Amino acid sequence: MSSHSDGESIKRWAFEQHPVATTIYDRDGRLLFMNTSMRQATRLSEEATRGQLLTEIVQGGEYAEIVQGAEYEELQQRIFRVLETGHVESYEFFVRLASETKAHAWIVDVVPLKDEAGRIHGASVSAYDYSEQYESRERLALLSEARSHIGASLDVADTAREFTEVTVDRFADVVSVDLLGPVFQGDLPGSDPAEPVPLRRAAYRSAYSGSRGARATGELGRRPTPRLITRCLATGQAELHQVTDPDVLRWLIRDPDQEARALACAVHSMIVVPVRALGATLGVVVFLRCGSREPFARGDLAVTEDLVTRAAVCLDNARRYLRERTTSETLQRSLLPRKLPDQAALEIASRYLPAEAQAGVGGDWFDVIPLSGARVALVVGDVVGHGLQASVTMARLRTAVRSLADLDLPPDELLTHLDDIVIRLSDDVEADAAGDVGATCLYAVYDPVSRRCTLARAGHPLPTLRTPDGSTTILNLPAGPPLGLGGLPFEAVEVDLPEGSLLALYTDGLIESRGRDIDEGFDALRQALNRPTPSLEAACDAVLEALPPTCPDDDVALLLARTRALSTDQVATWDLPRDPATVATTRQSVSEKLTDWGLEELSFVTVLVVSELVTNAIRYGQSPIQLRLILPQPVAGQEGTPTRPLICEVSDASSTSPHLRRARVFDEGGRGLLLVAQLTQRWGTRHARAGKTIWAEQVLPAS
Repeated sequence: MSSHSDGESIKRWAFEQHPVATTIYDRDGRLLFMNTSMRQATRLSEEATRGQLLTEIVQGGEYAEIVQGAEYEELQQRIFRVLETGHVESYEFFVRLASETKAHAWIVDVVPLKDEAGRIHGASVSAYDYSEQYESRERLALLSEARSHIGASLDVADTAREFTEVTVDRFADVVSVDLLGPVFQGDLPGSDPAEPVPLRRAAYRSAYSGSRGARATGELGRRPTPRLITRCLATGQAELHQVTDPDVLRWLIRDPDQEARALACAVHSMIVVPVRALGATLGVVVFLRCGSREPFARGDLAVTEDLVTRAAVCLDNARRYLRERTTSETLQRSLLPRKLPDQAALEIASRYLPAEAQAGVGGDWFDVIPLSGARVALVVGDVVGHGLQASVTMARLRTAVRSLADLDLPPDELLTHLDDIVIRLSDDVEADAAGDVGATCLYAVYDPVSRRCTLARAGHPLPTLRTPDGSTTILNLPAGPPLGLGGLPFEAVEVDLPEGSLLALYTDGLIESRGRDIDEGFDALRQALNRPTPSLEAACDAVLEALPPTCPDDDVALLLARTRALSTDQVATWDLPRDPATVATTRQSVSEKLTDWGLEELSFVTVLVVSELVTNAIRYGQSPIQLRLILPQPVAGQEGTPTRPLICEVSDASSTSPHLRRARVFDEGGRGLLLVAQLTQRWGTRHARAGKTIWAEQVLPAS
């Protein structure tokens, strides 16, 4: 045999024996030859198909029932195009051949066959089955999408829903995520997951639009947990099951609803995977494949475990965040006043809304503090930052404000002391967090006798005032620096408030929000306050309705106060000369006033208290000296029984404060304040710009 003949034989053998399935078509796109690999893959005979177009070949014989016309038609058109243009075309081809039980992924190359002159005489089609590489690529793409898509939310249910969105269709037909109950509260389940702890539905998704009967998010399973799931929780191992397995059949028999859904979707295989993070079992994920889809295989277990491991980390992060947020919010709410104190000076209503989950609970707070002389202090503050640190700082500042308020300091002086406290707090924290300690605050004191309100602010939003005549204005107060800067003064402003005025104090989260500037916030607040409402509580709701904190990134604290005033017959005032003889006439005047008020039974105690305080003012104080008795309206006591205070105040121009001491046996003085303290419920001293006031308060039943 000549070398030429040997070469021709080798070329023929190379074509016939090549492992890549190959066919050759003539100039008209009709089949000429196919190699052994193509004949074995397609179960077609070269003699029976020679001279036919591809579309004609697949329309008969074994391909009559499994043919996917669109795919073969596309290949036929590519053959024609290559014969026309002479350009090679390569693409991915998904088709099920007669020898296969499922569609495979093929790489198809359509190559023109040319002579030495470049004339096209035919085309060859080579098809390489790369299903394994394709499936591996798809698994990597699925895991990559899971890494980027799952965990965008710090909510347990949203994280579970994101997981089902990634896996349904691409990997399974139905996916459910069920978690143990404590996870939804941010806690870890017990150490023994094998115990019959009910599972709560976190997310469910089905590729079938008509799928019904799935539990709602957070709903408990209505029937005992199936054995295969409890075993999975106990062992921490994923399990692959066919629908005919005994454990699956027992589950379906005991749960008719689940059986009906399985029949409707034609479920044939399932994988159950435990959700575990840092050694703790959080729940279980169930994957189902249905209908004509290829059943799960052993190789799919590794994919599900990788997917669920990623989801478990995100679910545990969401659980931890929920626990921290719940702790912060619980601390925050426990430190805010649960019930605003009853007092005669103001009608009060309030609201507090925490920030959204992503931002975390902040340090907003408000308070209402009864002061001496029937006065009331209103406080609204906002600590920089979010989370536990902000809540703890808020608690310390709120306690400090209450302690300073007990000293009856003017608002500007109180803010000065509070500024020093914030600076000391900054020194206490770590250096890298020192810049995060700061706050804004607004402090106001309302006096129902003079109807005057004194306000000062430290970098806080301006309060809004609505007067009884219907006009609404923003009170223009000196800004003052935020707390924690130090060295800068605060200024107080006095405002006369007609009875029935409405004062609104709030934090910046109310008027500043995404998509809304501060001027728009003030306008909306003014309109809300002008809206007629049946009560102050309804007015709070109207404000939050007009300024909805949609996706708030900051807390919202709102405090509304409607002013009351004491009438002239509720206050009695005497200007006293600095003369010891005045004490006797003062006692007589007080007795007469108590008789007018119908409080004759209090005359002995009240006259004794007045005598001691006036005597001290005459002996140790400076002129002018003034005595005032105040009888406010009844307020609810600690047991809910209405009570009313009787307040006695003696003022003089001296700044020297008396102090309580125990007199020795032979001392002639030092027992006056001790008597006052024993005969009254409360007593104290408050300082003014010039002078001081000693006050004592008796609490008596309203009747």
